[in-house]
Amino acid sequence: MTYVVTENCIKCKYMDCVEVCPVDCFYEGENFLVIHPDECIDCGVCEPECPAEAIKPDTEPGLESWLQLNTEYASKWPNITQKREGPSDGKDWDGKPGKLALLSTEPGQGD
Repeated sequence: MTYVVTENCIKCKYMDCVEVCPVDCFYEGENFLVIHPDECIDCGVCEPECPAEAIKPDTEPGLESWLQLNTEYASKWPNITQKREGPSDGKDWDGKPGKLALLSTEPGQGD
């Protein structure tokens, strides 16, 4: 099992999860975070820290495409180990459906 970041993170990109991860397995895109599934130790401390409830165990049904997306971009984006402020309009995007089309494939700034 691993944890994956799902659609609700897009354009919210809260970084509370990054701060608590003991193995630094988060990677940053321009408007989204991903978890590297080979680095995640399945401890689960990130899941309750996400204000957007965007982190889920990959054992939940229907998350196969999110696992694939997390895997792909974790190998392309920079590692992030320190919490920073998310987008100023992140709260406006929290909970909005249909955000996958807004996912930027550009890398974030990382650490």
